[in-house]
Amino acid sequence: MAFLKTLFRKILPLTIGVFFIWLSIRTTTPEERNAIIESIQNANYFFVGLSIFFAVLSHLSRAYRWKYLLQPLGYKPRFINSVLTVMIAYLANLGVPRSGEILRATALANYEKLPFEKVFGTVVAERIVDLLFLIFFILIALWVQFDLIWDLLRPKDFNPYSIALLAIFGMLILLVLRHYFNKSQKGWVIKIKTLFIGFLQGIKSVLSMPHKGLFMLHTVFIWAMYLAMFYTVKWAMPETDALTLTMVIPAFVAGGIVISATNGGIGVYPFTVALVLEGFGISNQAGLAFGWIMWSSQTFMILVFGALSFFTLPLVNRAS
Repeated sequence: MAFLKTLFRKILPLTIGVFFIWLSIRTTTPEERNAIIESIQNANYFFVGLSIFFAVLSHLSRAYRWKYLLQPLGYKPRFINSVLTVMIAYLANLGVPRSGEILRATALANYEKLPFEKVFGTVVAERIVDLLFLIFFILIALWVQFDLIWDLLRPKDFNPYSIALLAIFGMLILLVLRHYFNKSQKGWVIKIKTLFIGFLQGIKSVLSMPHKGLFMLHTVFIWAMYLAMFYTVKWAMPETDALTLTMVIPAFVAGGIVISATNGGIGVYPFTVALVLEGFGISNQAGLAFGWIMWSSQTFMILVFGALSFFTLPLVNRAS
């Protein structure tokens, strides 16, 4: 069982990333690979640095936004702790997808002496709001580039009926489990129910927080910075300089989805972005170079600030 958990949480995502790196190499000629390396080397790194700056602003805003979810529960963590735990979460997600959310809640709960289940509930509530914004951008991408997106999905045997049946089956399982947990009086079931109640309180904080307007303002700002950090990189290369916002949005959405579903998008992110940009006349090697510049610069930033946060967090709290 432990081996299977390691396989699905660590080995499999990394294997998928390595596969897409191999696929990128396999589908390009030596001349094209040299062109990719040359494009990366000759990129205008002022715009890459500007992209990183926008990313840092989004992370700071995310850490500040967190307090609006914690306030209805009666908690007021220090801003520095929120920032450091957010950066640690991004670092953890590079290793194991979505593990950062658990680590982030655990770290803040530990250093601020808060109940984990409620803090984790606010993290989930925050991610639900972000998911809604991602869906919003998906709808925008479909609106401005429907033909391109449909052409990308069609060869992959996209079957909405299978997805609907899977969703119905999942709902039935949830209903059975809910009935069992409501009736059972076993000790371990009661512990899970207590944990779940605290978890729901954290999620409901998004409905009871006193500053909903400020929370949404930060959310809009965070996603504006996400888009800005992606859009800015287009000026780093002459091959992508002519891309318009309506061309960038589908690639931005595709990149966001693969990052959410994998451990930082290693290998998959550049391949996916290049695939979308190719639909707008950008060569495969230029698209791959764009994707690698975008991915590597953001990953480098997370590695640096995440590692610094990991070592700084206990020092900051020891000093206090």
